[in-house]
Amino acid sequence: MMAFTLLSVLVAALPVASCYPTAFQNLDQSSKNRTSIRFLAIGDWGGLPYPPYITAVQNTTAQEMGKVAEQMGADFVLALGDNFYYKGVNSVDSPRFKDTFESVYTAKSLNIPWYVIAGNHDHAGNVKAQIQYSKMSDRWKFPSYYYELNFHIPNTRKTLTIIMLDTVMLCGNSDDFEDEKPRGPANEVEGNRQLIWLQERLARSKADFLLVAGHYPVWSVSEHGPTHCLLQKLHPLLNKYKATAYLCGHDHNLQYLEDSGVGYVVSGAGNFLDPDIRHWNHVPKGSLKFFTGQASTLGGFVHAEVTKEEMIVTFLQAKGTSLYRTVLSRRQFE
Repeated sequence: MMAFTLLSVLVAALPVASCYPTAFQNLDQSSKNRTSIRFLAIGDWGGLPYPPYITAVQNTTAQEMGKVAEQMGADFVLALGDNFYYKGVNSVDSPRFKDTFESVYTAKSLNIPWYVIAGNHDHAGNVKAQIQYSKMSDRWKFPSYYYELNFHIPNTRKTLTIIMLDTVMLCGNSDDFEDEKPRGPANEVEGNRQLIWLQERLARSKADFLLVAGHYPVWSVSEHGPTHCLLQKLHPLLNKYKATAYLCGHDHNLQYLEDSGVGYVVSGAGNFLDPDIRHWNHVPKGSLKFFTGQASTLGGFVHAEVTKEEMIVTFLQAKGTSLYRTVLSRRQFE
């Protein structure tokens, strides 16, 4: 009964929160003829807590991101969590912001908004300090633990929405030295509040392309495998509301899976590489389309381009070539 009452209170509070008009992000309008939005997605990029504060994989990946952003175009970066290994940052003045972020992603083409969410390693430190850093940096955009981004695709009447989640708040933190499974949210009220907010945003969305991003994977064939909490809480919502794709990190490799018309993008090769495939048989049969965690790639990330009709997703390796490309269609409403 207590749980039901609590849920009622939270639901009752929602209409107040949802009456604000949807804000749209500004895009660089320097090219008047453009008809797409382009972005990069990278997770698990957070260096090391001791000198030189970066890994070789992070360095090569950062350099290739700069080249790809310049050649293929990028309006922003989605930073999918584990921004600072191994225990996040302790304060907004932490030197790690400079050592592991500002001094690494130095290409002019990467001087664009970085939309950030927290991973399990960030939650081992002070996530609020990362949120506060948004006021110290022109490109670090981390307004709250979870939030929504809306974009007009230039010179079209189409829209893109990206919902940024905190999957650690939703499912709990995971202990990398035990079995790595989230144990349930540290604060159940906050976890439920986010879930109700998410459902309300998905239900209302008329976006032509609807993306959801979090740190933990829904589906993964690698070490951390499918996240059972997300299979219970998030997977049904992605299907019900016809999400275009779900983007995440957590496993340190690149994967693409498709399930019930939703694309599942794992982009966690920004700092370490892991070829582990222990959960190969724990994903829907035929869903895995692409996987690599080989050290020979030198790292990797994703480039996405959203046009008025489709979303083109390209998986790139740090040594300079594309590995896999797929196309997702615009959402169709009956």
